[in-house]
Amino acid sequence: MANRILVSVQENLETPSWFEKVEDFISLAMKKLKFDGEEVSVMFVDDEYIKVLNKEYRNIDAATDVLSFEADGEYEDDEGKWKTVGDIAISIEMIRENAEYFEITENDELKRLLVHGLLHLNGMDHGEEHIEKGVKPECEMLVLQEKILDELKDETIIES
Repeated sequence: MANRILVSVQENLETPSWFEKVEDFISLAMKKLKFDGEEVSVMFVDDEYIKVLNKEYRNIDAATDVLSFEADGEYEDDEGKWKTVGDIAISIEMIRENAEYFEITENDELKRLLVHGLLHLNGMDHGEEHIEKGVKPECEMLVLQEKILDELKDETIIES
């Protein structure tokens, strides 16, 4: 069975030119992670909104790049039975900032944030370890993240 992917942009934000390509990439990443019959939503937001979410749900009063909110529901419709695995929020502003920091393209950074969010929805966590420039990750989640990104390195969401 396929997966259901809902992609949106925060109200009052301009829809990015690459918006239409996000769903296809998420679909490929979900297949690599063996999601099946599952629904995920991704919302692109600004720093102000993600800061509010980070404060409310993690008690951290700062913007961040990606947040994942696990869910564990099910519903049925005309297309079949779906498992809702959760929601991902990504700061559009942080895509640019992180790309500059890591000295990578915005395309590569967006793909990293999407895969990172999916891994969290798949029940994985990286504890205190984070991706750092020039440092090879050690924890299972971040190693898997880098493996999937390598397998999807030729996929393009944001044109250079």
